Amino acid sequence: MQQKDIPNIDFEAQKEDNNGIEILTIESLAKRKDDIDHNPEKAHQVTFNMIIYYTAGESKQLIDFVWHEVSKNTVLHISKGQINAFQFTEGLKGYILLFTDDFLKKQINSLLNNEIIRLFNAHLFSPIIKIPSDSNVIKYFQLFYEEYSLITNELEQVDTYSSLYSIIFYKLERLKKYQTFHLKNSAKLKTFLSFKNHLETHFRTSRNADFYAEKLNITYKHLNTISKDILNITIKQFIDAFVILEAKRLLINSEIKSTELAYSLGFEEPTNFVKYFKKHTGLTPNSFKKDYL
Repeated sequence: MQQKDIPNIDFEAQKEDNNGIEILTIESLAKRKDDIDHNPEKAHQVTFNMIIYYTAGESKQLIDFVWHEVSKNTVLHISKGQINAFQFTEGLKGYILLFTDDFLKKQINSLLNNEIIRLFNAHLFSPIIKIPSDSNVIKYFQLFYEEYSLITNELEQVDTYSSLYSIIFYKLERLKKYQTFHLKNSAKLKTFLSFKNHLETHFRTSRNADFYAEKLNITYKHLNTISKDILNITIKQFIDAFVILEAKRLLINSEIKSTELAYSLGFEEPTNFVKYFKKHTGLTPNSFKKDYL
């Protein structure tokens, strides 16, 4: 198999005994972009999570095939599996907090359910959080960076990192809450998240909304109403967007052929997948991969 055009980037902290978390500056990453295995300005898929805090400058950040404008006091959350790329511009500054799923799982008990919902559902929420000028979130990123640079005792690392991470996470979730007015932590949202969990497990088996409504013991009409209330789109539109995003990620991150991908995504015929993909993107799978790369 040839080398992947868009690689998976694994978590490799600069510091030993990092406990699955690391923090670095955007400036330091920009300076060493030519000395690492993959240029972070080129699209790549991460096997960990990132919180990026831009403290100065203006630029763009690629997340799942969409370029987002970033500037001072912009925070972006990137989840494991997402495609992303930086664009290093003059005067760009900030912090990048990286952490593994294992580290996150250790923090779950200290985090509220709605915090997990808001910051770790890339399909539901914008990755952008705008930080008010009077917020003190930046102080905790600065403190985390200082502590990460100084502390050497592994046990002390665990306690300090966990405490600072929880504070940062909580503060960002509070800000995210006030910037997502259309979503409430309600019974409808919980039902929708249950649907999404089923979709992540069974989307290769079925793209039929009735299939998922039956899994939830509700009617298609009820599930569709929930989707419209929460995201202002139909349940079918959400399913299609989910499948297309998964297809895009697989197309650009492997040597799989579109015919093989069609079968792996549950399409009975490759031609059906090509028509489906073109209907939702305007391109054939092969054209998308060629044009994007």
